[in-house]
Amino acid sequence: MKIIKEKLSQLKTTYPIEQESPLNHILFLDIETTGFSAATSTLYLIGCIFHENDCFHSIQWFAENPQEESIILKEFILFCNQYKTLIHFNGNRFDVPYLTQKAKQYKLADPFSTMTAIDLYKRVVPCKHFLKLPDCRQKTIELFLNVSRDDLFHGGELIAVYEAYVLHPDSELFNQLIQHNADDLSGLVLILPILAYSDLFFKPLRVKKVQANYYKDINGEKKQEILMSLAFPTKLPVAISYGDNNCYFTGSGNYGTLKVPIFDEEMKYYYSNYKDYYFLPVEDMALHKSVSSFVSKENRTPATAHTCYTRKRSLYLPQWEVLFEPFFKRDYDETELFFELTEEFKQHRDAFSHYASHIMQMLLKYK
Repeated sequence: MKIIKEKLSQLKTTYPIEQESPLNHILFLDIETTGFSAATSTLYLIGCIFHENDCFHSIQWFAENPQEESIILKEFILFCNQYKTLIHFNGNRFDVPYLTQKAKQYKLADPFSTMTAIDLYKRVVPCKHFLKLPDCRQKTIELFLNVSRDDLFHGGELIAVYEAYVLHPDSELFNQLIQHNADDLSGLVLILPILAYSDLFFKPLRVKKVQANYYKDINGEKKQEILMSLAFPTKLPVAISYGDNNCYFTGSGNYGTLKVPIFDEEMKYYYSNYKDYYFLPVEDMALHKSVSSFVSKENRTPATAHTCYTRKRSLYLPQWEVLFEPFFKRDYDETELFFELTEEFKQHRDAFSHYASHIMQMLLKYK
């Protein structure tokens, strides 16, 4: 077994990960194996990064042959007992269950039984479409964040390198194996800022300013929109823009803007208790039975769910679930929902912050 330790004085992150866990409680993990199955493959390298004395450090346990697998595993389990938070990339699907199964094989304690985990892959996947990423591999995220690496291999290619090293130990082969794992480990720290995009959707947004804006659409018609100036919970490492459903987001650093169309038109409010209403075809509206006795029977019909409405001309904002009530629709069978942009709402900054988070959730979900 070889143990490789290194002080990573140049390794830094701009993401405030200590908001989730103290730095000295965090262990970054990446492993190298000769296959996906813990029952039929060999664990030959376990790598970790930890923070100590105001600096990141790395430690790697390398099995020079398959017989040393249990030795590096025991060393790792002993080491990781002092940490409370595990950070990995897609480790929920591979690294963690693989090591857990190996520990069972050797009748060792579960190394993760007392640890909470942050899987960077799971945090990024929901944002893939928003970030316009072709996939969510670690190297793709590194490219998005302009993170460079020296290693040119992927894990699968290194299986043959390890097998060659076991037969004929060689410093060049050894360095290739160690470098790949070292770059994956450093990459975990360097891609932490990708979490700032996840924070846009899962931490509260703050609207600093709201203003109306007029513009002309593609047909030259004058339209209105609201511009919400946003303050982000964490700094975005790369400027980004995204639009859907006529809403448009731009963000850079700690600030951004949301553009949302204002609809100046007549819409309908539908009463749910339609059996208590009459529909007046001439007036094109519903009227409660308690006040409709003056309307002749020939000018009224029992209201249905489709006809039990009142109409109102006003300014409206879109919503993709019932966030604010009363909600309005253009017609009963329409799926689009709206709420009225009242003078009272315009003065309610907290409501706009709530609405901004609603728009961001829509941008996250709609593809």
